[in-house]
This record gives sequence, structure tokens and C-alpha cells, in this order.
Amino acid sequence: MELPGDLLALLRGPSLCFLSTLMPDGSPQLTQTWVDTDGTHILVNTVLGHQKQRNIARDPRVALNVADRERPSRYYAVRGQVVDMTEDGAVEHIEELAQRYLGGPYPWWGGRDQTRLLLTIKADRIAS
Repeated sequence: MELPGDLLALLRGPSLCFLSTLMPDGSPQLTQTWVDTDGTHILVNTVLGHQKQRNIARDPRVALNVADRERPSRYYAVRGQVVDMTEDGAVEHIEELAQRYLGGPYPWWGGRDQTRLLLTIKADRIAS
């Protein structure tokens, strides 16, 4: 599914994003996260071993809400699935996101020994 231009603009800015994954019992798990795009997919950066990563490894289905920081009522709801989870480029990606969201280098809150992962999400359904 092609990402609409207005959604791409939100994904390329410091937008609010909430990512929902599924716990082993099927209940939702919600995380606020930074978000990005490669122009075709939605990109999220996470850490190996975090709950959302463990959930996605078991069940790749996700839902996201991406909202404009200045006008939260301007948002997109996306359902899809994680089609790739890789360490390749993930450290560089989190540094790029930190520049966008914080205006500086990533502070490595959990320590530099964390393994960063880049999640690639294919949208199956988009609503605004």
C-alpha cells in the first residue's frame, strides 16, 4: 500500500507516534516511539530485548498512530506488519532520529551496549 503524501510528511518530521504490538495473550501493548520512513515503509528504531521487539518477533502485526505535534487532531492510523528487523544501519538511524526529535546526539539512555534494531513496517490499512 502506498503511503499518502501527508502521512509521508508527518513521518519525516518529529511527529508523535504510538506503536501497538500484541502480547503473548493477545492483549495490546502500546509504546510511544520516534518514527521515520524510507518513502515506501514506516521505520521504527528499537532495542533488542524490549517488549515490543519480543512481541514483533512472535507476531509481526502492528498498529500505529502518527500525529502532528502542533495539531494532534491531524493524524493517521495505520495497520500493518513488520517485514524486516535488522541491526544494519540501526545505530546510524537512531542518531538521525535524535537530531530530528532532540536537536542533538542520541543520549543512549539505556547504555551504549544496547543492540539497536531498525523495524520496517509495511502498511496494510491507512486511515486519517
